[in-house]
Parts: sequence; structure tokens; C-alpha cells
Amino acid sequence: MVIVGMLHYRKHPRKVKKAYTCAAVAKMEGIEFYYFSPNSVRFEEKIIYGYVFENGNWIQKEMAFPDVIYNASGMKTAAQKKLYHQLKKIIPFTSHPIGNKMKVYRKIKEIPEFAHYLIPSENIKEPQAVFEALDEFNKVIVKPLSGSQGRGVMYIEKNGDKFDLVEGSESSLVDVTELHSKIKSVIEERAFLVQPYISSRTKDGLPFDFRIHVQKNGSGEWVITLIYPRIGSDHGIISNVSSGGYIGKLESFLDREYGSEGYDMKKILEHFAIRFSRKFDNTYKSQLDELGIDIGIDENKKPWIYEVNWRPGSVYRGLDAAMNTIPYAAYLGIQNKKGR
Repeated sequence: MVIVGMLHYRKHPRKVKKAYTCAAVAKMEGIEFYYFSPNSVRFEEKIIYGYVFENGNWIQKEMAFPDVIYNASGMKTAAQKKLYHQLKKIIPFTSHPIGNKMKVYRKIKEIPEFAHYLIPSENIKEPQAVFEALDEFNKVIVKPLSGSQGRGVMYIEKNGDKFDLVEGSESSLVDVTELHSKIKSVIEERAFLVQPYISSRTKDGLPFDFRIHVQKNGSGEWVITLIYPRIGSDHGIISNVSSGGYIGKLESFLDREYGSEGYDMKKILEHFAIRFSRKFDNTYKSQLDELGIDIGIDENKKPWIYEVNWRPGSVYRGLDAAMNTIPYAAYLGIQNKKGR
């Protein structure tokens, strides 16, 4: 029997919601599973004091090293990170980072089939890069190179000799000097990129995109876990939920926005995501296990790749995600045993 260990920086699985769903799926699939944190590993004895879910409770037991590790989170301390890398050298991990937005952008540019779905993006080294983009596109998005949930995203549009600047729910009209100062201050703190603004809006004028969560299953094949639309607020520019937007149900959203073409749009999204994931996966040395692909649809119904995220999570389908996570981990463990 293959043994799957779930590694998380938190000491106890009670504080990690997906630990229980993973344990439940492992039980259903006949896979041995336990949860552990870095401080419970004993390298000299090659044992781990892990938590096993039995009779409704998490019981700590002395366990052998697993065949594969589901590395469910990043580590917090230097000691945790050191142990993380020690384990990674001897036991296969399921999950591997894909890099920041510009690394992902360059990877997709390598794929001829999908390069034309990319939104042109450029690192901002000086504020002038933003003004040049505004001259070319009139409306641009400025966002952090690394980040999530729409934090730090700015929308800028030329308005005569001034500029409309939108940050979250706050909007203002600024002149050249003010905008230059704003851009300079943010890029001094962290890396940003600039790209043209793609209008992906509902019939009511609300910004939206689709989050497509894809994972590898127990056969090592890419599958769709969940697709859902994210609709922004009436005063927003982006569709991120953290910026006042909300999540819709796919079928009803497609029916409302695309009518009789809704079914076709769903199939387009599904086929796009699977084809993309296979090609994108092949650009990395380490196999990827899951992705969150954010797709916008412009007024001509052309898909645009907004972002590709690592460890996207599922907003309300944790069990569905675990139904792929654990069998895939077992698949990797079996492949590793065969390799040995």
C-alpha cells in the first residue's frame, strides 16, 4: 500500500480544513495517509510523529517516511524551510511552484498554440514604461509581479491631459506628476508589470472572468475540478472577489450572458484549459499537479489568459479537489516505487 504524507507548517491538522477531506478521501481510496509538520520529523530514525484520523479523532502515531509528500503549504521559518528541502531531496513532492507572473508569461510565450492568448506584459523598471503603454493602449493595468486576490492592482486610463486612476474601490483623477510619483513609489517597494486593459464585461457592464481549477487525477491526467465566473462590483475594474466582487454559478451565468451559445462557451473553456495545462506542464522540469487559470472573454468572445496561479484552491469544492489531490499523490508514489 502506498503511503501519502501531508506536510503543512501548522502543527495540528485541526487547524487545516483540507486535512480532514484528504484523510476522508484516502480512507475511501484505500490509501494510507497521515498529516505532519516539520517539527515532527526525525531524520536519524527515519520516522515521523504524524497524525492519523481514526474513529472521529486525530491520533498522533510514530510513522515510517511516506512514499510521497503532498506539500500543502509553504514553510514559515528558516528551520521549517531547511527540513522541507531535506525531505524534498529524498521523497517526491506533489506540488511545485511555477514562478512569478513574468516567468509564467515567458513560459506561455514558448507555446505557439497559446502565445496569442497572452496579454502583452512588461516589467516596470521606470515610470516611463507605464506612460509608453498608455500612449499605445490608452487603458492599462498595473499589478504586482507576485501577489494574489487583486491586491495592489491599479487601472489607469488617459483622460485628456490627466489620468483616471482606480485602486480597489477608490478612484481619482491625477496629473502627470502625481501619476509619475505614484508609480515610482510602488515600484520602489516591489516589482510590478504593466499590460493593456482587456474589457471582459457582462451585459450589465460588470467586469468578470472565469477561474478554471485544473488538477491531475489518479492516472496522472489533467482534469477540470471546477469552473466558476467571478463578477466584479459595479464600481470595480477587476473581477476579484476580495475587491467587492462575487462568485457565480457557471451554467446560469453562461445562460444569462451567452444564451444558446452558453453550452459551446463551456466546452471552449474546458477544452482550452486541458490543452493549455498539458502544454504548460511540459515547459517545466518538475511535473505540475494543479493550476488556477484565469480567463477573460472580450467583446469578440476571444479568450485571454489573465493569470495562471499555483495552489489556487477551490472556493467551495474542497472535497472535489481532494478527490484528485490524494489519488494523484498515490499515483506519484507508485511511479516512484516502480522507478526505484
